Amino acid sequence: EEEEEEEDSGMEDEEEEEGSEESEEELEEEESDCYKDSDNYDVNFDAEEEAEQLRKFREACEDEEFPDEMDTPTDIAARVRFQKYRGLKSFRTSAWDPQENLPRDYSRISQIRNFNNVRKSLLRQSSTEKTVSPGTHVDIHIAEVPLAISSSTSSSITVFSLLPHEQRLSVQHVAQARHPLSTGVVKCKEQLLAQVGFRRYIVRPVFSQHTKSNKHKMERFMPLGGNFVASFYAPITLTNSPAVLFKVEGDGSVTLLSTGTLLSCDPDRVVCKRVVLSGHPHKIQKRAAVIRYLFHNREDIAYFKPVQVRTKHGRRGHIKEALGTHGHCKITFDKPIQQSDTVLLPLYKRVFPKWHFEYF
Repeated sequence: EEEEEEEDSGMEDEEEEEGSEESEEELEEEESDCYKDSDNYDVNFDAEEEAEQLRKFREACEDEEFPDEMDTPTDIAARVRFQKYRGLKSFRTSAWDPQENLPRDYSRISQIRNFNNVRKSLLRQSSTEKTVSPGTHVDIHIAEVPLAISSSTSSSITVFSLLPHEQRLSVQHVAQARHPLSTGVVKCKEQLLAQVGFRRYIVRPVFSQHTKSNKHKMERFMPLGGNFVASFYAPITLTNSPAVLFKVEGDGSVTLLSTGTLLSCDPDRVVCKRVVLSGHPHKIQKRAAVIRYLFHNREDIAYFKPVQVRTKHGRRGHIKEALGTHGHCKITFDKPIQQSDTVLLPLYKRVFPKWHFEYF
């Protein structure tokens, strides 16, 4: 019995060695296939596109490490550079009127009050109407067909019907999740291809967090993990439809970016862009501290004095007065802060999708 066990173990070792040799040979063949056309590797290389991809990659890495932080500009006053921004005591609970300071593009779109109730009512009406059962032969006569379509060599054409209001444009929001195979950097308001239900169009979406608050923080880049919401101008869709986002490459091919479903068609959904100005403690005395690099002149300190500041360690404070003429200010906090802490001034501005819509 011992001799038989030794023979069996010897055979298993030989099989493992043969399997490892075959796997090594396969890897060598794959590597040779990858580099067999190495002489023509850079034939279609675009230096400008490569530089643009590198710039977006660096911006995404910086935004991931220091989210929304930026240095206070020195060539222009902060009260001028951030005049469209406002401070909020609490991003979750502070009020924000969705009807104020709307762009001119909102004059082109339609809004349905109580969107969910209207959708349920129209879908209930459509379900009671007479429909054609599957497999029935139907003759359809279409008037005023464009010559480009009637002379096309395509053997089939897709026909669909629309519910009331579905021919009107509005702001469409789709809940999305990044596809596991999609790892590229996609910037906010970049031109993408969206397919919602049976319709497909070119849009420039704004990305935001998927939360239940009345305000939603904008994402500068399409998140690689978790759920998010993409907002863009598109026709109203009342049915629960799947939504997919693609990126159109230079050669006309498309790359899948994310998948999800239609969330709503609501122009009143508030998406806010956040900017965080940062400063550093210069001198600390109990709960008071002198902060520098947050501002660069006395006028900016007086302009932003009502805005509450916070630190990375969770302390909150208020600006008391300006010191000197070079932007140093005295801030009182709820508890003493550390010398290594960073003082942050968050500001918010409502953003809207970029007007761009065309059928693909």
